[in-house]
Amino acid sequence: MVDLTLLASLLALLFGFLFLYYFGFLRKNHNIRSNSPASAATTTTTTAVVGGGECGSRDDVIIVGAGVAGAALAHTLGKEGRRVRVIERDLTEPDRIVGELLQPGGYLKLVELGLEDCVEEIDAQRVFGYALFKDGKATRLSYPLEKFHSDVSGRSFHNGRFIQRMREKASSLPNVRVEQGTVTSLLEENGTIRGVQYKTKSGQELKAYAPLTIVCDGCFSNLRRSLCSPKVEVPSCFVGLVLENCQLPFANHGHVILADPSPILFYPISSTEIRCLVDVPGEKVPSISNGEMAKYLNTVIAPQVPPELHDAFISAIEKGNIRTMPNRSMPAAPHPTPGALLMGDAFNMRHPLTGGGMTVALSDIVVLRNLLKPLNDLGDASALCKYLECFYTLRKPVASTINTLAGALYKVFSASPDEARNEMRQACFDYLSLGGVCSNGPVSLLSGLNPRPLSLVCHFFAVAIFGVGRLLLPFPSPKRMWIGARLISSASGIIFPIIKAEGVRQMFFPATVPAYYRAPPTKDSDVQI
Repeated sequence: MVDLTLLASLLALLFGFLFLYYFGFLRKNHNIRSNSPASAATTTTTTAVVGGGECGSRDDVIIVGAGVAGAALAHTLGKEGRRVRVIERDLTEPDRIVGELLQPGGYLKLVELGLEDCVEEIDAQRVFGYALFKDGKATRLSYPLEKFHSDVSGRSFHNGRFIQRMREKASSLPNVRVEQGTVTSLLEENGTIRGVQYKTKSGQELKAYAPLTIVCDGCFSNLRRSLCSPKVEVPSCFVGLVLENCQLPFANHGHVILADPSPILFYPISSTEIRCLVDVPGEKVPSISNGEMAKYLNTVIAPQVPPELHDAFISAIEKGNIRTMPNRSMPAAPHPTPGALLMGDAFNMRHPLTGGGMTVALSDIVVLRNLLKPLNDLGDASALCKYLECFYTLRKPVASTINTLAGALYKVFSASPDEARNEMRQACFDYLSLGGVCSNGPVSLLSGLNPRPLSLVCHFFAVAIFGVGRLLLPFPSPKRMWIGARLISSASGIIFPIIKAEGVRQMFFPATVPAYYRAPPTKDSDVQI
């Protein structure tokens, strides 16, 4: 009797288990079909779905792009416990001629994110300031690092090596998946971004879903148009060379030559290589293939290169490994969109003269990390979007300072047929050569160590007033007074349009913006993932 009871109990338990398994399987499939935002996709029915439904393996965040911003963000969010999927078009080591100089302010953000070891083992060089050259004269501008740890300085390196180190660091986290694929579109449903559609290396079309998609696909982004109002300008192009077997006049310093028609940059990228970037105004550059570029560099640029670098510069031209890169500028003009966010160069660009792009990107990541930290659930896209509107204001002190300085310095440092503009250029060189607060102030702004927009405006107009003073002393004349008035007018015409594009209120009075005080969504409004 006991044996029959035991047997009946076992059979009942077996049938019960089978019933629950079958019922749960049907319910799970039903939920996946009903919740998948397939209506938003514009692809064929053969597209596979990954990371969707309500299964436990769903991603929290999808990051498009694994450059400096994408890789750093993936590691940062992964370290916070988020389940992150990174989709990068090409996972081989990048070979670029920009993104090679990290300012001290950017290095401090790297430390804050726990990524400082990414500048190790790549032959990165420490940078302690700048050397400025004009008409055979030179002045050294050191970073004000006295109050910081001895390890704090700028870093210069091969961009690709740095990115690969950050990708490796992100991939080492168990909850971060990095895969190669080309994202072709964002998946939208009722105004909310639900994920992305992408093509794998093998050509397979896939869809991935997550509560938050962050687009970091760089300066050539093809996804940002639906998330912002891109107003991209190309004021100039960089022509890149690598110099070997030479020493910079000032070791461990970036070198800026105020040349004609525009600046030339030199800085170390390894223990044996020096990067040279020649700025060519406009969107078109002399042709490399027919020899026009080599002729331009030899006849126009080489005579303006410091003697210590001249022979190496000529040798680099003869080797023929000449690269070009358009310098893009784009103010941040986001369209807050539920389920999506823009970061990095896809979101905001400035002239690379001051090397501030990576500092802005890393600072933005710190701001975003702190905003997301109190949120356990990212499921309520509408509430999250409203909350993250404060991101655009909180990022402004660092971003607007570096953006404005980059745009203004490029225009001031470039030669001009306008006599007032050339007076401003000379005044800037002489002002920085004074030392003390006249050099420490601007350099602390450039380095990202003092992100204060008001301080930037004060120094900029101090340069203009200094230039007027030079004109009027010892004896003013009508002509000099007229040039001085035009100098002030020219200075205003340089900086005020940049400030307007950045947003006067957010830049100088962020506390008056309602989004500045936006609180995290309450649990009542959260939707469980």
